Amino acid sequence: MPGYPQDILQNRSVVKHGNYAVITPQGRVINVIPGIEDCQMTILATPKMGASFVQLIGQLGANAKTTLAYGAKPHEEAFIYLLDGEAELKVTVGGESRALKQGGYAYAPPGAGIGFENINHQAGRILLYKQRYVEHPVGLKPYTVFGNVHEMEWADYDGMANVHIKDLLPVEQNFDMNMHILSFDPGASHNIIETHVQEHGAYVYEGQGCYLLDENWYLIKEEDFIWFGPYCKQASYAAGRGPFTYIYSKDCHRDVEI
Repeated sequence: MPGYPQDILQNRSVVKHGNYAVITPQGRVINVIPGIEDCQMTILATPKMGASFVQLIGQLGANAKTTLAYGAKPHEEAFIYLLDGEAELKVTVGGESRALKQGGYAYAPPGAGIGFENINHQAGRILLYKQRYVEHPVGLKPYTVFGNVHEMEWADYDGMANVHIKDLLPVEQNFDMNMHILSFDPGASHNIIETHVQEHGAYVYEGQGCYLLDENWYLIKEEDFIWFGPYCKQASYAAGRGPFTYIYSKDCHRDVEI
């Protein structure tokens, strides 16, 4: 935030390069992203910390728009999610456009890119994501996806009725990634401490939790971003009186090249 400090300088963020990171709101700065106008963008995850993807959060201005499609290089696939607010975004992927409201999202296959425009000039926030697409060995190709989380049903996560998940992209080998929303009821937890090759970027938008990252437990709350590197031990408990919910990325459906 601009201006003089209002208290002693403090920040809960933790960055273990190549392993994991917790990025809290206190230390975020605004970044200029060429091709994005009237939008205060903060870069949350990049290969500079060890992530294989890039994730940003942005506060939309009244005239927020792109002048260059985001994630439009031939090897890049991209994703946008309208996190909150009253903004209505015209989102364009390739030659297809849709108007998205809160909870709306779009996936752009490699080379298509994402364009957007704030068409009702209201406030809102977006998450933007891009990563390098990994080709399927028999040539299956991903395709454009538009959707809204409010039009989807919750499913039980790993057979647990107190943990809920929504898959935002089709669970098909055409896609080498997915975006999910995971929500824990009060007191719920993962069923195991996970150790896997996939990495995640998770933006917490509801509640509080206690999260294991490698050997350390951290108190996590709404507006925190977490990056989990490959094979970083991870698990969480919902620690508040309400649900603990986050949207997260996952690489999937591909073998590992050597």
